[in-house]
Amino acid sequence: MRRKDHEINDYTEIIKIISRCAVCRIAMADNGIPYIIPMNFGYEAANNKLTLFFHSAAEGKKIDILRKNNIVCFEADCGHRLIEGESACGYGYRYQSVIGEGIAAFITDTGEKQRALSLILKHQTGKSFCPGEIPADNLTVFKITVNTISGKKC
Repeated sequence: MRRKDHEINDYTEIIKIISRCAVCRIAMADNGIPYIIPMNFGYEAANNKLTLFFHSAAEGKKIDILRKNNIVCFEADCGHRLIEGESACGYGYRYQSVIGEGIAAFITDTGEKQRALSLILKHQTGKSFCPGEIPADNLTVFKITVNTISGKKC
């Protein structure tokens, strides 16, 4: 990162940013061609390890790509605010973001899928749901085990 004064390396601060983001963009590579998609998500942060959870239809372009190449990059941002200036060069923009890399894996166990879906629902709605009451049979659920992550605050 060029502007080290904007860099966030503190894991707790990065998780606070993640907690405020509703959408996470997942970048994949399909035979060397980039593909990025925004998705709602949930997460689990434990023992300085972050796991992101997503749900999807059982088929489609992202599923096909992830089955061939499960190495991904992700980005999430929040806190957007325009800074007005006196002239064109005086304008700026404030935001917070996280970016990282990880490995995507499909979740097949029904109980684990239900738990992942409950984390997604909790993150998106702020409400807790009993995992056993969440239908998971017709959904594809996958997780990203995060290997590297950093944050930025402007």
